[in-house]
Amino acid sequence: MAAHLKKRVYEEFSKVVQIPQEEAPAKKLRLSKPSKSAALHIDLCKATNSTDALQYLLHFARKPVEVESVEGVVRILLEHYYKTDNSVRLKIASLLGLLSKTQGFSPDCIVDDAINTLNNEKSHQVLAQLLETLLVIGTQLPESPAVRQRLIEMAYKHLSDTYFGVRNKCLQLLGCLGMVDTPLTKDEGQGTSIGGVRDVQSIISDYFADQDPRVRTGALKAMLQLHDRGMKIHQIIYEQACRLLADDYEQVRSAAVQMVWVLSQSYPECIVPIPSSNEEIRLVDDAFGKISHMVSDGSWMVRVQAAKTLGSMLQVSPHFLEQTLDKKLMSDLRRKRTAHERAKELFASGEFSSGRKWADDAPKEKLDTNTVNLIASGACGAFVHGLEDEMFEVRIAAVEALCQLARSSASFAEKCLDFLVDMFNDEIEEVRLQSIHVLREISTHITLREDQLDTVLAVLEDSSRDIREALHELLCYTNVSTKECIQLTLLDLLKNLNKYPSDRNSVWKCLKFLGSRHPTLVLPLVPELLSTHPYFDTPEPDMDDPAYIAVLVLVFNAAKSCPTLPALFSDHTFRHYSYLRDSLSHLVPPLRLPGRKLVHCLDSAGDFGCGSGSVESAQLFLQQSLNRISTIQNLEAPGGQDLLNFTIRDLQRLGELQTELAGAADFCVTYLRCQLLLMKALQEKLWNMAVPLCLKQNVMASAAVQQILEETYKLEFMYSGLENRQVATIHHVRLQAKALQLILTARTRQGLDPLIGSCEKFLQDVESFQRSFLTELPHLQDCFVEKLLELMPRLSSCKPVELVKILQTTLRQSGLLQLRLPEQIHRATANIIEPTGESDNPLKFTSGLVVALDIDATLEHVQDPQNTVKVQVLYPDGQSHVIHPKPGDFRKPGPNRHRLITQVYLSHSAWTEPSQIEVRLLLAYSSSSPSSASKLGWSDSIDSLPPPETSVEGTIPFSKPVKVFIMPKPARR
Repeated sequence: MAAHLKKRVYEEFSKVVQIPQEEAPAKKLRLSKPSKSAALHIDLCKATNSTDALQYLLHFARKPVEVESVEGVVRILLEHYYKTDNSVRLKIASLLGLLSKTQGFSPDCIVDDAINTLNNEKSHQVLAQLLETLLVIGTQLPESPAVRQRLIEMAYKHLSDTYFGVRNKCLQLLGCLGMVDTPLTKDEGQGTSIGGVRDVQSIISDYFADQDPRVRTGALKAMLQLHDRGMKIHQIIYEQACRLLADDYEQVRSAAVQMVWVLSQSYPECIVPIPSSNEEIRLVDDAFGKISHMVSDGSWMVRVQAAKTLGSMLQVSPHFLEQTLDKKLMSDLRRKRTAHERAKELFASGEFSSGRKWADDAPKEKLDTNTVNLIASGACGAFVHGLEDEMFEVRIAAVEALCQLARSSASFAEKCLDFLVDMFNDEIEEVRLQSIHVLREISTHITLREDQLDTVLAVLEDSSRDIREALHELLCYTNVSTKECIQLTLLDLLKNLNKYPSDRNSVWKCLKFLGSRHPTLVLPLVPELLSTHPYFDTPEPDMDDPAYIAVLVLVFNAAKSCPTLPALFSDHTFRHYSYLRDSLSHLVPPLRLPGRKLVHCLDSAGDFGCGSGSVESAQLFLQQSLNRISTIQNLEAPGGQDLLNFTIRDLQRLGELQTELAGAADFCVTYLRCQLLLMKALQEKLWNMAVPLCLKQNVMASAAVQQILEETYKLEFMYSGLENRQVATIHHVRLQAKALQLILTARTRQGLDPLIGSCEKFLQDVESFQRSFLTELPHLQDCFVEKLLELMPRLSSCKPVELVKILQTTLRQSGLLQLRLPEQIHRATANIIEPTGESDNPLKFTSGLVVALDIDATLEHVQDPQNTVKVQVLYPDGQSHVIHPKPGDFRKPGPNRHRLITQVYLSHSAWTEPSQIEVRLLLAYSSSSPSSASKLGWSDSIDSLPPPETSVEGTIPFSKPVKVFIMPKPARR
C-alpha cells in the first residue's frame, strides 16, 4: 500500500517536459557552372609546349562562352599571351577578336590591354591579327569616338610596317573607322614635320603607289569602304585611280574599276582634261571610256566586272554610248580643227607649199590617234569585244549591261538589236537564255525586221524547253513590221508545236498576244489561214487538231481589235468560236459577232467596266461584312450561326466575282468557318447532357476540333502578306480549338495521367503564345486568351478537373475576335497543266518496273517552293507516294510566279484492267516556336533558352487532283 501511494505521489508531482527538437534548416544547393576562365587557365598551365597550348585553345574555341565569363577569359588569355611563341600568340589574338563579338559584352574594358599588347609585339603576323582584333572592337563600339580615335592612331602608327599584311590591316581599319573630318598628325618618322595635319583619304591614297600589289588593292578597298559608309570621295583621287587601271595585277585593276565608277557617279558633270591635248570632257564620259577599255583586259574577271560596271553608267553621253558598238573610231569622237584654226596655222607659216618638201601640204589628219581622240582607241567597240569574248561569263555580263543601258535609251536599244539577236546563236545555253530575256525586257523599244526574225525563230529548234518557252514569251511582246513576219512566225510556231507537243499551251499563249498586238497584219492573212473561198465551201477542219486551234487563237484575238475581220469567217468558224470560248476562255476573248450578243465573262471583266471603282466598292463590302460579324458578343450569341453562314456565302461569291480580292475573301471565309465550327461544337445541349447520352455529338465535336486545327494551318501557311497581328489571330483560334480538345478529352474519362499531361501541354501552349505575341496582346481585348492570362496563376495551381471547368466556362463566354485584314493578301495556288487528265489511253508499263510521268504546273504566291512543294500520287488501292522535286525543277518566270517541270516515277504490281491514279500538289509546312530555331553562339547559353514548342509538320493540298489512266502489265515469262 505504501509503495502504491508513493507511486501516486510521484505521478502527481513529477512533470516531464519534452523540448521539441529544432529542425536543422535545409541546405540550399546553388548550382553554379564551372568557370570557363579557371578551366582555361588550368589547361594552359598544363601545356608543356606550343602544340599542346594550340590544341587547348582550338578546343576552347568550339565552346560557347557566357557574357559574364568573357572578361575573365580575356584576362587569362592576356596573362598567358607573353609566355608563348608566335603561333600561340596568333591564336590568342584571334580569340580576343571572337570574344569581343559576344552579344551583350562591351569590349571597351579590353581596349587598353589590346593596344599595349600591340605596342609590345614584334611578330608581323601577330601584329596583323591584333589589328584585326582592334577593328572588331572598333565596330562593336560605334558610339565611342575616343576609342575610335585611339584605334585610328594605332593603325596610322603601324602603316610604315614592312610586312604587307600589317599595312593591309591598317588600311582596312582606316577604311572602316576613319572619318573625313578627323585630322591625323604624322610624326617625324613618317617624313613630314611635326604638326602636319592630313585627313584619312589623303593618307590612304598615298598607298595607291605601294610596292606590294596586295597593299595597293587594300588601299583601294579601304577608300571604297569610306564611300560605302556615306563619305564623299575627293575628286583628286580620280587621276590616281585611272593610273591604277594599267596596273600589272588583276586585283588592283578590278578594285580600280570600282573606284573609277564610284567617282563617276559622285562627280558626273565635272570637267576633266584629256591628256596631251587642250580638250576637256565630262568626268562620267571619260570614266566610261576608260572602263570600256578594260573590257579588253587580259584577266577575264576584270573583263566581267568592267562589263557589269558599264551597265550602271546611265548618265553617259549618247555618242560615247554608241561608240561601244563600233570598233572603228567615230568622227564625232575625234578632235577636229575648225577652218579658222587651219587658216591661222597656214598664215603663221608665212608661205604656201613650194613643192620642194615632199607632202608638206598633206592633210593634218594624220596625227597620232592617241593624242586627238576623246576616247581611247582600245575602248571602241567595247560591247562588241564583250559579246565576242571567249569566256561565257564575260558574254553574259555584256548582254546584261546592254539591257540596262538599252532600257534607258530607245535609240541605243535599236542600235544594239542586231548584236543581241546574234547572241541567240551562242554555243552556251545560259548565254542564249539570257539574251532572250534581255530582248524581252527592251521589246517596247524595238521592232524586228524579217532577217532578224529569221535568226530569232531558228531558236525554236532548240532542244531545251526553257529556251523555247523563253522565246515564246519574247514573241508575246515583240513588234514585227510586215504580214510576212506574222506568217513566218506562225509557220515556225506550228513546226515547233508538231515537233514538241508539250509546248502546246505556251504556243497558244504566244499566238494570243501576237494576234492582239498585230490585228492589221493578221487581217490580210485570214482567208489563207482559215482556208476560206468566196465561192466554194471548204471542208471543216478538225477541232482536235492543236495546230488548227493555234490558228483560231491568233485570228480571234486579232478580231477583237479589228471589227472587219469577223466578216471573213465561215459558218463553222462561228461554231468553233463558241466552243473555244467555253473551253479555252483564257485564250479566246469575247467578240461582237454579227447577229450574236456579246457575252461578258469573269476573266475579262476588266475589259467591260470592272475598273478601280468596282474594286473599291468590293473592298468596302468586305470590310462591312467583317464589321457586321464583330457585333456577335460571344460564341453562344443567338443568331450568330445564321449571320456567319450568310456572311460566308456572300464572301465566297465576292471572291468569285472580284479576282483581285479572291485571296482576302478566301482568308475571311476560312477564318469565319473556324468560328462557325466552334459555335456548333459549343452548343448548349451538348454540355448539359451526360456523356453516354451524347456520344454522337462528342464525335462531331472532336471532328470539328480537328477540322479547325487543319484550317488554322491553312490560314497560316497558304496565304502570303500576313502581318504579325493576323498570325496572332490565327494562333488564338488554334488555342481555342486546343482548349475544346482538352475539354472533350476530360469528358471521355480516358484516365487521369493523360489528362494531367494534356493540361500541362495546354498551359505550355498558352505561355508560348504570350511570349511570341507579346506586342499584340493589347489588341486581343475581351477575348479567350486575355481571360486565360488573367486566370493563369489559378490555372497553374489548380487540379486538372477544375482547370477543365474553368476552360469550358471561359471558352463559352469569350467574345469573337474581330479580323483585321492587311493591305495585300494572296492565296497560294497551283494549276497542273500536264498531265491534263483528258486522255482515255492508259499509260502502260511492266509491273515491277517504273514509268516516268511528266508533271508541268504553275505556282502562284508560293513562298520557298523548293522546300515546300511536293507531288502526291494516290493509287486506287489506297497507297500514297509523296515525291519531293529537285530544286532545279523550279523556274521563276515572274514575280510571285513559279513553274514546276519535273518527272514522277510510277511503279506498281500487275493489274487486270486499267485504272486511274490521282496526282496533286501538296504544300508542306512546319509550325514551331521561333525561339527553337535559334542557334547557339558565343553569347548563347543552353539554360537561357525557353523550352521549344513541339514542332507540328504536315501537308496541305493546294491543287485540284488530276486523274491519269495507267495499266501495269504482268511481266512476260
